[in-house]
Amino acid sequence: MRIAVNTRLLLKGKLEGIGWFTHETLKRIVLRHPEHDFIFFFDRPYDEDFVFARNVTPVVFGPPARHPVLFYIWFELRIPYFLRKYKADMFLSPDGLMSLSTKLPSCVVMHDLAFEHYPEHLKASHKYFYQKYSPRYAQKARRIVTVSEFSKSDIAARYKISPEKIDVSYNGAHEEYKPLRWEEKEAVKKQYADGCEYFVFAGALHPRKNILNLLKAFVLFKKRQRSNMKLVIVGRLAWNYKEIEEMRLTMPFKDEVKWAGYLDVNELARVTGSAYALVYASLFEGFGIPILEALQCNVPAIVSNTSSMPEVGGDAALLVNPHSAEDIAQKMELLYKDEALRAKLIAAAPRQVEKFTWEKAADRLWESMMKCMAP
Repeated sequence: MRIAVNTRLLLKGKLEGIGWFTHETLKRIVLRHPEHDFIFFFDRPYDEDFVFARNVTPVVFGPPARHPVLFYIWFELRIPYFLRKYKADMFLSPDGLMSLSTKLPSCVVMHDLAFEHYPEHLKASHKYFYQKYSPRYAQKARRIVTVSEFSKSDIAARYKISPEKIDVSYNGAHEEYKPLRWEEKEAVKKQYADGCEYFVFAGALHPRKNILNLLKAFVLFKKRQRSNMKLVIVGRLAWNYKEIEEMRLTMPFKDEVKWAGYLDVNELARVTGSAYALVYASLFEGFGIPILEALQCNVPAIVSNTSSMPEVGGDAALLVNPHSAEDIAQKMELLYKDEALRAKLIAAAPRQVEKFTWEKAADRLWESMMKCMAP
Protein backbone atom coordinates (compact mmCIF):
# COMPACT_ATOMS: atom_id res chain seq x y z
CA MET A 1 0.00 0.00 0.00
CA ARG A 2 1.17 3.53 -0.79
CA ILE A 3 0.24 6.01 1.94
CA ALA A 4 0.62 9.74 1.29
CA VAL A 5 1.02 11.95 4.37
CA ASN A 6 0.84 15.69 4.91
CA THR A 7 4.08 16.37 6.83
CA ARG A 8 4.24 20.14 6.41
CA LEU A 9 4.54 20.68 10.20
CA LEU A 10 7.69 18.56 10.55
CA LEU A 11 9.99 21.55 11.01
CA LYS A 12 13.45 21.08 12.49
CA GLY A 13 13.75 22.88 15.83
CA LYS A 14 10.15 24.12 15.67
CA LEU A 15 8.08 21.11 16.67
CA GLU A 16 5.11 21.97 18.88
CA GLY A 17 1.93 20.08 19.73
CA ILE A 18 0.71 18.92 16.31
CA GLY A 19 4.26 18.63 15.00
CA TRP A 20 5.22 16.34 17.85
CA PHE A 21 2.13 14.17 17.33
CA THR A 22 3.04 13.87 13.65
CA HIS A 23 6.68 13.09 14.40
CA GLU A 24 6.18 10.55 17.17
CA THR A 25 3.34 8.58 15.59
CA LEU A 26 4.70 8.52 12.03
CA LYS A 27 8.18 7.50 13.16
CA ARG A 28 6.75 4.43 14.86
CA ILE A 29 4.26 3.58 12.12
CA VAL A 30 6.86 3.78 9.35
CA LEU A 31 9.34 1.58 11.21
CA ARG A 32 6.70 -0.98 12.19
CA HIS A 33 5.33 -1.33 8.67
CA PRO A 34 8.22 -1.71 6.21
CA GLU A 35 5.85 -3.58 3.89
CA HIS A 36 4.14 -0.28 3.01
CA ASP A 37 5.47 2.78 1.18
CA PHE A 38 5.01 6.25 2.67
CA ILE A 39 5.15 9.45 0.63
CA PHE A 40 5.76 12.49 2.84
CA PHE A 41 4.49 15.78 1.42
CA PHE A 42 6.52 18.81 2.55
CA ASP A 43 5.77 22.42 1.63
CA ARG A 44 9.40 23.55 2.06
CA PRO A 45 12.85 21.93 2.21
CA TYR A 46 12.88 19.15 4.82
CA ASP A 47 15.43 17.84 7.31
CA GLU A 48 16.81 14.35 6.67
CA ASP A 49 15.95 13.41 10.27
CA PHE A 50 12.31 13.29 9.19
CA VAL A 51 12.96 10.56 6.63
CA PHE A 52 12.48 7.85 9.23
CA ALA A 53 13.24 4.77 7.11
CA ARG A 54 13.95 3.53 3.58
CA ASN A 55 10.23 3.11 2.87
CA VAL A 56 9.72 6.91 3.05
CA THR A 57 9.80 9.03 -0.12
CA PRO A 58 10.02 12.76 0.66
CA VAL A 59 8.36 15.09 -1.83
CA VAL A 60 8.62 18.88 -1.70
CA PHE A 61 6.22 21.21 -3.47
CA GLY A 62 4.99 24.73 -2.83
CA PRO A 63 3.64 27.12 -2.06
CA PRO A 64 4.64 27.09 1.64
CA ALA A 65 1.21 26.69 3.23
CA ARG A 66 1.22 29.21 6.08
CA HIS A 67 -1.78 31.38 5.15
CA PRO A 68 -5.40 30.42 4.35
CA VAL A 69 -5.05 31.35 0.68
CA LEU A 70 -1.95 29.17 0.48
CA PHE A 71 -3.71 26.42 2.47
CA TYR A 72 -6.32 26.30 -0.26
CA ILE A 73 -3.78 26.22 -3.10
CA TRP A 74 -1.64 23.54 -1.43
CA PHE A 75 -4.45 21.22 -0.37
CA GLU A 76 -6.95 21.70 -3.19
CA LEU A 77 -4.72 22.24 -6.22
CA ARG A 78 -1.31 20.78 -5.49
CA ILE A 79 -1.99 17.74 -3.30
CA PRO A 80 -4.50 16.08 -5.67
CA TYR A 81 -1.90 16.25 -8.46
CA PHE A 82 0.80 14.60 -6.36
CA LEU A 83 -1.60 11.98 -4.99
CA ARG A 84 -2.20 10.92 -8.61
CA LYS A 85 1.44 11.21 -9.58
CA TYR A 86 2.61 8.89 -6.80
CA LYS A 87 -0.40 6.54 -7.17
CA ALA A 88 -1.31 6.83 -3.49
CA ASP A 89 -3.89 4.48 -2.01
CA MET A 90 -4.84 6.75 0.88
CA PHE A 91 -4.11 10.20 2.30
CA LEU A 92 -3.33 10.91 5.96
CA SER A 93 -3.37 14.49 7.23
CA PRO A 94 -2.29 14.90 10.88
CA ASP A 95 -2.92 18.67 11.19
CA GLY A 96 -6.69 19.01 10.76
CA LEU A 97 -6.59 20.15 7.12
CA MET A 98 -7.24 17.95 4.10
CA SER A 99 -8.21 18.02 0.45
CA LEU A 100 -11.80 18.21 -0.72
CA SER A 101 -10.63 17.78 -4.32
CA THR A 102 -9.65 14.13 -4.17
CA LYS A 103 -11.76 10.97 -4.01
CA LEU A 104 -8.93 9.08 -2.32
CA PRO A 105 -9.80 7.56 1.10
CA SER A 106 -8.68 10.17 3.62
CA CYS A 107 -7.98 10.07 7.34
CA VAL A 108 -7.71 13.44 9.11
CA VAL A 109 -6.49 14.16 12.64
CA MET A 110 -8.54 16.95 14.21
CA HIS A 111 -6.79 17.80 17.46
CA ASP A 112 -9.41 20.23 18.75
CA LEU A 113 -12.03 22.81 17.78
CA ALA A 114 -10.54 25.72 19.72
CA PHE A 115 -11.27 28.03 16.79
CA GLU A 116 -14.99 27.32 17.27
CA HIS A 117 -14.93 28.03 20.99
CA TYR A 118 -12.52 31.00 20.98
CA PRO A 119 -12.64 32.48 17.46
CA GLU A 120 -11.59 35.88 18.81
CA HIS A 121 -8.10 34.45 19.40
CA LEU A 122 -7.47 33.94 15.68
CA LYS A 123 -6.76 36.29 12.83
CA ALA A 124 -9.96 36.94 10.87
CA SER A 125 -8.61 35.15 7.80
CA HIS A 126 -7.73 31.99 9.74
CA LYS A 127 -11.02 32.00 11.67
CA TYR A 128 -12.98 32.24 8.42
CA PHE A 129 -10.99 29.43 6.80
CA TYR A 130 -11.23 26.99 9.71
CA GLN A 131 -14.90 27.62 10.38
CA LYS A 132 -15.77 27.28 6.69
CA TYR A 133 -13.73 24.22 5.81
CA SER A 134 -13.40 22.13 8.99
CA PRO A 135 -17.05 20.99 8.93
CA ARG A 136 -16.56 19.97 5.29
CA TYR A 137 -13.37 18.08 6.15
CA ALA A 138 -15.19 16.25 8.93
CA GLN A 139 -17.99 15.22 6.58
CA LYS A 140 -15.69 14.14 3.74
CA ALA A 141 -13.04 12.25 5.71
CA ARG A 142 -13.58 8.51 5.83
CA ARG A 143 -12.08 8.42 9.35
CA ILE A 144 -11.42 11.17 11.89
CA VAL A 145 -8.81 10.83 14.64
CA THR A 146 -8.66 13.10 17.65
CA VAL A 147 -6.60 13.20 20.83
CA SER A 148 -9.11 13.04 23.70
CA GLU A 149 -12.57 11.78 24.52
CA PHE A 150 -13.56 15.40 25.09
CA SER A 151 -12.58 16.36 21.54
CA LYS A 152 -14.35 13.30 20.13
CA SER A 153 -17.61 14.39 21.77
CA ASP A 154 -17.03 17.99 20.72
CA ILE A 155 -16.46 17.14 17.05
CA ALA A 156 -19.40 14.73 16.94
CA ALA A 157 -21.81 17.22 18.49
CA ARG A 158 -20.73 20.38 16.68
CA TYR A 159 -20.36 18.88 13.20
CA LYS A 160 -23.13 16.27 13.54
CA ILE A 161 -20.71 13.39 12.92
CA SER A 162 -21.41 9.87 14.11
CA PRO A 163 -19.08 9.03 17.04
CA GLU A 164 -18.49 5.69 15.29
CA LYS A 165 -16.50 7.54 12.63
CA ILE A 166 -14.16 9.15 15.20
CA ASP A 167 -11.24 7.37 16.89
CA VAL A 168 -9.23 8.60 19.88
CA SER A 169 -5.44 8.46 19.76
CA TYR A 170 -4.11 10.11 22.91
CA ASN A 171 -0.88 12.07 22.79
CA GLY A 172 2.24 10.84 24.53
CA ALA A 173 5.22 12.66 26.01
CA HIS A 174 8.79 12.71 24.74
CA GLU A 175 11.14 10.20 26.39
CA GLU A 176 13.35 13.08 27.58
CA TYR A 177 10.70 13.92 30.20
CA LYS A 178 11.62 11.87 33.25
CA PRO A 179 12.21 12.36 36.99
CA LEU A 180 15.49 14.13 37.72
CA ARG A 181 18.03 13.67 40.49
CA TRP A 182 18.25 16.28 43.24
CA GLU A 183 21.60 17.53 41.92
CA GLU A 184 20.16 18.08 38.43
CA LYS A 185 17.22 20.01 39.82
CA GLU A 186 19.46 22.27 41.86
CA ALA A 187 21.57 23.08 38.79
CA VAL A 188 18.47 23.99 36.78
CA LYS A 189 17.13 26.19 39.60
CA LYS A 190 20.40 28.09 39.67
CA GLN A 191 20.32 28.55 35.91
CA TYR A 192 16.70 29.64 35.51
CA ALA A 193 15.30 30.70 38.90
CA ASP A 194 18.11 32.26 40.96
CA GLY A 195 18.48 28.98 42.83
CA CYS A 196 14.86 29.05 44.07
CA GLU A 197 11.86 26.77 43.75
CA TYR A 198 9.55 27.74 40.89
CA PHE A 199 6.23 27.16 39.22
CA VAL A 200 6.51 26.54 35.49
CA PHE A 201 4.34 27.20 32.46
CA ALA A 202 5.27 25.81 29.02
CA GLY A 203 3.54 26.60 25.75
CA ALA A 204 3.22 29.11 22.93
CA LEU A 205 2.29 32.52 24.33
CA HIS A 206 -1.06 33.60 22.93
CA PRO A 207 -4.43 34.52 24.46
CA ARG A 208 -5.86 30.99 24.69
CA LYS A 209 -3.01 29.98 27.01
CA ASN A 210 -4.33 32.51 29.56
CA ILE A 211 -0.95 33.98 30.50
CA LEU A 212 -2.47 37.20 31.86
CA ASN A 213 -4.50 35.35 34.49
CA LEU A 214 -1.46 33.25 35.34
CA LEU A 215 0.59 36.41 35.95
CA LYS A 216 -2.22 37.96 38.02
CA ALA A 217 -2.47 34.77 40.08
CA PHE A 218 1.27 34.76 40.69
CA VAL A 219 1.11 38.35 41.94
CA LEU A 220 -1.64 37.36 44.39
CA PHE A 221 0.43 34.37 45.51
CA LYS A 222 3.50 36.54 46.14
CA LYS A 223 1.49 39.13 48.08
CA ARG A 224 0.13 36.46 50.42
CA GLN A 225 3.13 34.16 50.83
CA ARG A 226 6.50 35.16 52.19
CA SER A 227 8.35 32.98 49.72
CA ASN A 228 11.22 33.05 47.25
CA MET A 229 9.10 31.08 44.77
CA LYS A 230 9.59 32.11 41.14
CA LEU A 231 7.50 31.66 38.01
CA VAL A 232 9.33 30.39 34.93
CA ILE A 233 7.52 30.87 31.62
CA VAL A 234 8.78 28.87 28.65
CA GLY A 235 7.54 29.47 25.11
CA ARG A 236 7.72 31.66 22.05
CA LEU A 237 5.61 34.77 21.60
CA ALA A 238 2.98 33.56 19.13
CA TRP A 239 0.34 36.20 18.41
CA ASN A 240 -1.81 38.83 20.18
CA TYR A 241 0.86 39.11 22.87
CA LYS A 242 0.88 42.90 23.31
CA GLU A 243 -0.97 42.71 26.64
CA ILE A 244 1.44 40.05 27.87
CA GLU A 245 4.40 42.28 27.03
CA GLU A 246 2.80 45.25 28.78
CA MET A 247 2.09 43.29 31.93
CA ARG A 248 5.56 41.77 31.86
CA LEU A 249 7.05 45.26 32.12
CA THR A 250 4.66 46.79 34.66
CA MET A 251 3.46 44.00 36.98
CA PRO A 252 4.45 43.80 40.67
CA PHE A 253 7.12 41.17 41.35
CA LYS A 254 8.16 41.31 37.70
CA ASP A 255 11.71 40.32 38.67
CA GLU A 256 10.33 37.10 40.18
CA VAL A 257 9.03 36.00 36.75
CA LYS A 258 11.66 34.43 34.50
CA TRP A 259 11.00 34.37 30.76
CA ALA A 260 12.98 31.53 29.20
CA GLY A 261 11.73 31.85 25.60
CA TYR A 262 11.56 28.83 23.31
CA LEU A 263 13.64 25.86 24.50
CA ASP A 264 14.47 22.66 22.66
CA VAL A 265 13.00 19.46 24.03
CA ASN A 266 16.10 18.44 26.01
CA GLU A 267 16.30 21.75 27.86
CA LEU A 268 12.54 22.04 28.32
CA ALA A 269 12.50 18.58 29.90
CA ARG A 270 15.12 19.75 32.42
CA VAL A 271 13.17 22.90 33.25
CA THR A 272 9.87 21.03 33.56
CA GLY A 273 11.39 18.23 35.62
CA SER A 274 12.95 20.65 38.13
CA ALA A 275 9.78 22.62 38.83
CA TYR A 276 7.84 22.67 42.08
CA ALA A 277 4.66 22.34 40.00
CA LEU A 278 3.28 23.05 36.54
CA VAL A 279 0.58 25.72 36.34
CA TYR A 280 -1.37 25.26 33.13
CA ALA A 281 -4.56 27.31 33.29
CA SER A 282 -5.24 27.34 29.55
CA LEU A 283 -8.73 28.30 28.42
CA PHE A 284 -9.11 25.35 26.08
CA GLU A 285 -7.07 22.32 24.98
CA GLY A 286 -7.72 19.33 22.77
CA PHE A 287 -5.19 17.51 24.97
CA GLY A 288 -2.54 19.64 26.69
CA ILE A 289 0.79 17.86 26.20
CA PRO A 290 2.70 20.00 28.78
CA ILE A 291 0.46 18.50 31.47
CA LEU A 292 1.51 14.97 30.55
CA GLU A 293 5.15 16.04 30.23
CA ALA A 294 5.11 17.36 33.79
CA LEU A 295 3.46 14.24 35.17
CA GLN A 296 6.03 12.07 33.39
CA CYS A 297 8.67 13.99 35.38
CA ASN A 298 6.75 13.35 38.63
CA VAL A 299 5.92 17.06 38.79
CA PRO A 300 2.37 17.78 40.03
CA ALA A 301 0.10 20.02 37.98
CA ILE A 302 -2.47 22.75 38.46
CA VAL A 303 -4.72 22.63 35.39
CA SER A 304 -7.96 24.11 34.10
CA ASN A 305 -11.24 22.39 34.81
CA THR A 306 -12.29 22.83 31.17
CA SER A 307 -12.15 20.81 27.94
CA SER A 308 -9.72 17.85 27.99
CA MET A 309 -7.45 18.96 30.82
CA PRO A 310 -9.16 17.08 33.70
CA GLU A 311 -8.98 13.97 31.47
CA VAL A 312 -5.21 14.34 31.10
CA GLY A 313 -4.39 15.49 34.64
CA GLY A 314 -6.51 12.89 36.41
CA ASP A 315 -5.70 12.32 40.09
CA ALA A 316 -2.26 13.92 39.68
CA ALA A 317 -3.62 17.44 39.17
CA LEU A 318 -5.52 20.18 41.00
CA LEU A 319 -8.31 21.75 38.95
CA VAL A 320 -8.92 25.50 38.68
CA ASN A 321 -11.33 27.85 37.00
CA PRO A 322 -9.12 29.43 34.31
CA HIS A 323 -11.25 32.59 34.28
CA SER A 324 -10.47 33.26 37.96
CA ALA A 325 -7.00 34.51 38.87
CA GLU A 326 -8.13 34.18 42.49
CA ASP A 327 -8.84 30.46 42.11
CA ILE A 328 -5.50 29.85 40.37
CA ALA A 329 -3.70 31.74 43.16
CA GLN A 330 -5.51 29.77 45.85
CA LYS A 331 -4.47 26.45 44.30
CA MET A 332 -0.87 27.66 44.06
CA GLU A 333 -1.01 28.58 47.74
CA LEU A 334 -2.62 25.26 48.66
CA LEU A 335 0.06 23.26 46.88
CA TYR A 336 2.80 25.41 48.40
CA LYS A 337 1.54 25.00 51.96
CA ASP A 338 0.36 21.39 51.89
CA GLU A 339 3.32 19.09 51.32
CA ALA A 340 1.16 16.00 51.99
CA LEU A 341 -1.16 17.00 49.15
CA ARG A 342 1.77 17.60 46.84
CA ALA A 343 3.21 14.17 47.72
CA LYS A 344 -0.16 12.58 47.00
CA LEU A 345 -0.32 14.17 43.56
CA ILE A 346 3.24 13.09 42.78
CA ALA A 347 2.42 9.52 43.81
CA ALA A 348 -0.54 9.49 41.42
CA ALA A 349 1.49 10.72 38.44
CA PRO A 350 3.04 7.40 37.29
CA ARG A 351 -0.38 5.70 37.18
CA GLN A 352 -1.82 8.55 35.14
CA VAL A 353 1.11 8.59 32.72
CA GLU A 354 0.64 4.91 31.87
CA LYS A 355 -2.56 5.81 30.00
CA PHE A 356 -0.72 8.00 27.50
CA THR A 357 2.23 6.73 25.46
CA TRP A 358 3.37 7.37 21.91
CA GLU A 359 3.38 3.61 21.31
CA LYS A 360 -0.34 3.48 22.08
CA ALA A 361 -0.92 6.64 20.04
CA ALA A 362 0.78 5.12 16.99
CA ASP A 363 -1.19 1.89 17.36
CA ARG A 364 -4.52 3.74 17.56
CA LEU A 365 -3.66 5.94 14.57
CA TRP A 366 -2.65 2.92 12.50
CA GLU A 367 -5.89 1.12 13.41
CA SER A 368 -7.85 4.15 12.24
CA MET A 369 -5.88 4.26 8.98
CA MET A 370 -6.76 0.63 8.38
CA LYS A 371 -10.44 1.36 9.04
CA CYS A 372 -10.11 4.14 6.47
CA MET A 373 -9.03 1.56 3.88
CA ALA A 374 -11.69 -1.03 4.78
CA PRO A 375 -14.36 -1.61 2.13
